[in-house]
Amino acid sequence: MFKQMKKLVVGLTAIGLSFGAVAQNDRALDLDALLKQLEEGQFTQSQQNKQREERFMQQRAQQDQILDETRAKRDQLLQQSEQLETQFEENEFKLADLNGALDNRMGSLKELFGVLQQVAGDTKSKFQNSVISAQIPGRSEFLDNMAQEMGKSSKLASIEEIERVWFEIQREMTESGDVEAFETSVVEAGGEKVTKEVVRVGPFALVSDGKYLDYNGTTGTVAELVRQPADRYQDSASALQNSDGNIVEFGIDPTGGSILGLLVQAPTLKERVEQGGVVGYIILIVGAFGLILAIWRLVALTITKAKVDKQLKSKEIKTTNPLGRVLKVRDTYPHADTEALELHLTEAILGEVPKLSRNLTIIKIISVVAPLMGLLGTVTGMINTFQAITLFGTGDPKLMAGGISTALVTTVLGLVVAIPMTLLYAMLNTRSKNIVYILQEQAAGVIAERAERS
Repeated sequence: MFKQMKKLVVGLTAIGLSFGAVAQNDRALDLDALLKQLEEGQFTQSQQNKQREERFMQQRAQQDQILDETRAKRDQLLQQSEQLETQFEENEFKLADLNGALDNRMGSLKELFGVLQQVAGDTKSKFQNSVISAQIPGRSEFLDNMAQEMGKSSKLASIEEIERVWFEIQREMTESGDVEAFETSVVEAGGEKVTKEVVRVGPFALVSDGKYLDYNGTTGTVAELVRQPADRYQDSASALQNSDGNIVEFGIDPTGGSILGLLVQAPTLKERVEQGGVVGYIILIVGAFGLILAIWRLVALTITKAKVDKQLKSKEIKTTNPLGRVLKVRDTYPHADTEALELHLTEAILGEVPKLSRNLTIIKIISVVAPLMGLLGTVTGMINTFQAITLFGTGDPKLMAGGISTALVTTVLGLVVAIPMTLLYAMLNTRSKNIVYILQEQAAGVIAERAERS
């Protein structure tokens, strides 16, 4: 057994030695191949490095050439700059000498042309806004061009230009005293542009078809006013346009159209009421109801007062009026004593009082509630105003105008309703009390008469 195991170990050892020899042979082969690869890699890298070095040297030569060209160009430009600076200084001296010579030659004419330029600029602004330019266009453009040319250069105005400036000023003065008719394009209120006969009243107004027109100097257009003045002014405009040379009363705008232009911005009564919003409409409805009720009671009390006055003058008792119904009590109770008759008369008078003071309480309530509703609209409008301020700030007043209009208009509407209602209530209450006083007076007379008979 021991011998067999010894043979097995010797065999395994022989196999291990044979495998070790094979591994060493393979390792030797791998190292040779690796060394060969390294040699080939070094050779390839060396060739690449030589190529890179050659490219670098070529690029360096190009960069050196570019640098030399740039330096040469810089030197050339510096030399040119020095020449230009020298030439600029020489031109400055020459220009100063020429300006001095020009000033000496012009003398007082320089001041004259300066005044001419200023006059041309001022006259241009006047012509641009003058309604006379609607009939004679193009005047302001000539003056503007001449003033700009004189301001930009040393060019002097010619004799013809100076004479034209004088002519245009003289023509403006002459046309200011004339009333003339001419045809031009007019933009109607609906937006349609038509050719119409226009009557110009000096520098004050333009009218056509009985309507006032507005001249826009910026665009040079003539347009109807969106909102015309009162009817009497429109009638005078129609009379002027249809006149055969007779003297006609006519309302003019001394500002040349500025006051008429403000008519477009001024709100009408309807627009002011609309600014009050829902609260404003409620106030007006309540006020209209109170006014109708007050008128009805005023008519009723007036008729009743007339019947009572007629009953006072008549001996015949009629039950169609409060006094007749009160006096009827005397005939109804002919044998009643004084105290009983007094009680019956008082009962009859108390029965007439509610009829005479009917609905007066409602009128009084309306006179009290209307200002409170106006105050409600004021508070609502101020809330809207503060909300607009919170969102948009105070930079644009137009954003706050809606709330402020509601606040002010509702207050005005409340007062407009409350003041007449208060006066009407006082008047109606006084009339009803006067009738009651007559009833009491006649009742006292009946009691006195019965007491004397007793």
